[in-house]
Amino acid sequence: MRIRAENLSKSYPTPSEPLVILDNLQLDVASGDSVAIRGPSGCGKSTLLHILGTLENPDSGTVSLGETDPFSLGENELAGFRNTEIGFIFQEHYLLPQCTVLENTILPLLITREAPEKGEARAKDLLGRVGLLERAHHRPSELSGGERQRAAIARALINSPGLLLCDEPTGNLDGETASRVGDLFVEIQESVSSTIIVVTHSEDLACRFNRQLVLSGKKLLESG
Repeated sequence: MRIRAENLSKSYPTPSEPLVILDNLQLDVASGDSVAIRGPSGCGKSTLLHILGTLENPDSGTVSLGETDPFSLGENELAGFRNTEIGFIFQEHYLLPQCTVLENTILPLLITREAPEKGEARAKDLLGRVGLLERAHHRPSELSGGERQRAAIARALINSPGLLLCDEPTGNLDGETASRVGDLFVEIQESVSSTIIVVTHSEDLACRFNRQLVLSGKKLLESG
């Protein structure tokens, strides 16, 4: 999925004057490419990711995800598009504690009403790829931090999304575990056709992606 953002601006109200986060930002990511976006805390990385993921609306500018302008869709259409076309991986794993790893992985398919046996087969395949098949019937509380994040990655991939968005995916992990998850992203990039955009403070993680950008002065600049 090709990702394009043109003249993207976003601000938030404050008691004195609007706080400008993004200002006429441009972004063009080729289909199937992988991009890391770095920048200091508060520079707007997560805001940009939330706009690309249709979780927030821009104040102005346009966003194209493939051939779709997501902000022109109705509420139900947008929810369906987001579920099937966008996978999210956050710093927190957001796994449901009462569900097993397998059940958490299958959850996004419940909205699309795919045949349960097909969904379970796909989930088990993904769990095998992230090294969690033997933990499929464990609950999140029985997993390590790295295992929970790998389960979140499997869940994000269950619908074969055209776009995979990752917000500080190794931010809560120790160095060794973060490195293993970074290796997993490289494997994912080689085996799936999704376009991947990650925002991170980690130079080690960022250098594993095809392109590196820096969000500075409310705009994106090429780095490396």
